[in-house]
Amino acid sequence: MEKLAETQVAVHELIARRWSPRAFDASRPVIREQLLALLEAARWAPSCFGDEPWRYVVCDKAADPQAWQLALGCLAEKNQLWAKNAPVLIIAVAASHFSRNDKPNRWGQYDTGAASENLCLQAVALGLAAHQMGGFDAARASEAFAIPADYTCMSVIAVGHQAPADAAPEEFRAAELGARSRQPLGSHFYSGRWSVPYPD
Repeated sequence: MEKLAETQVAVHELIARRWSPRAFDASRPVIREQLLALLEAARWAPSCFGDEPWRYVVCDKAADPQAWQLALGCLAEKNQLWAKNAPVLIIAVAASHFSRNDKPNRWGQYDTGAASENLCLQAVALGLAAHQMGGFDAARASEAFAIPADYTCMSVIAVGHQAPADAAPEEFRAAELGARSRQPLGSHFYSGRWSVPYPD
């Protein structure tokens, strides 16, 4: 099911088509070449000083069901209801210090977000769906996957093949079928100074 973004001017189709479904086809795995393409897309994101602060823990149910189950168990209960059908769960992690000099990297989380969006857009290009989640227990994930203390778990990304909306748990179906929306452009984008709408 496509839910194209309604934009003031045309944007690239990958951006227009990207959204976060909750209906995944549990019977269709993500093949290794597709996973590698997702990770390559993330790898080539920009980062401050080219430091590449992102780390990703890939939990592929087909290849490592134990790791996948651990990742699923870190999710909020409401997210587990639908994410249990996603064949891949990827934990996005950001370094808090530069690898080049061990100084604090305040851009690490920003750069990891950019890499994650690359991953999600590549998923769209491959005919896959990706849904980033903030609803998870970061401390539990850090412990379960032996993530060092100077790295921050940012999100868990569910990846798989989209299923029809009625495959989602009933409480999510209205959102699955509902129209996508955003605030008006001028409410968040400013011209020259704060709160002056762009375009004015």
